[in-house]
Amino acid sequence: MKNRAFKKLSYRLNLLFGRSAPGNSLAVMDDDTFIASYPKSGNTWTRFLVANLIRPQQPVTFLNIHEIVPDPDSQSRNFLRNCPRPRVIKSHYPFDPRYKRVISIVRDPRDVALSQYHFQIKRALVRADCTIEDYVRQFVTGHTCDYGSWGQNVGSWLIARYNSPGFLLLRYEDLIAHPEEGLGKMAELLGLTPDRSALERAVALSSADNMRKLEQQQAGKWEMTKASRKDIPFVRSAKAGGWESGLPREAVALIEQAWGPIMRALGYQMATTTGRESDPPPANPMEALLNNIRM
Repeated sequence: MKNRAFKKLSYRLNLLFGRSAPGNSLAVMDDDTFIASYPKSGNTWTRFLVANLIRPQQPVTFLNIHEIVPDPDSQSRNFLRNCPRPRVIKSHYPFDPRYKRVISIVRDPRDVALSQYHFQIKRALVRADCTIEDYVRQFVTGHTCDYGSWGQNVGSWLIARYNSPGFLLLRYEDLIAHPEEGLGKMAELLGLTPDRSALERAVALSSADNMRKLEQQQAGKWEMTKASRKDIPFVRSAKAGGWESGLPREAVALIEQAWGPIMRALGYQMATTTGRESDPPPANPMEALLNNIRM
């Protein structure tokens, strides 16, 4: 009883003095921009890209990225309240009408599942002997993540904000293929007009190789990795399509059965018989999907 009372008192004091993380109760400013994505969809890399662009005089590392592009799930209310404006903020939350400017990063859910599986084993959030098949069964029901399932989370943003002002949708796969172009679109949303050399510099500093070097140097100090297994890296392949060799066919079928329409609308090709459609895709699959939902 005493321990419970102490924890309750500690929580109230932290809340009172602004030392607790606000999470989804963050006080949103009109000039905020949010980098929104489902976990393991490229949010950290995108934060590095943006941070290296907006802070060219400051080396961006795993130890200060949370200060440049803060996370309301880990930074205190006091810190976020005192951040220089306009703020760029990380978010894994589903649609929030208070977010006026959003950079939405989406990734093939088959790769998301594989990446999340390895990451959660790294952090001992799932048992090391958990099979990928068992994990994917939990993944499609949303039980592996505090932010809902991939379809619920991504779908909420697409349905509410697709093609609306202040909303930029970028696929992780396209960002890998054309990083300068993607970062240029982000800069435009942020009201910036960087030249080509600034974009190329930010992309080079945010490369997978450079981030791996930083991870090797800082993994023991970074909050996300310091208590995790060191034999599993945080920055893994940083490529698209790893699911083709990393997921068994049954797991792929489960994901495609769950979210086939959203995946097709985003341009992801189905691999299983249950995921294929005999009819040719519409000219604009995203518009077709949203029109069907909104009818």
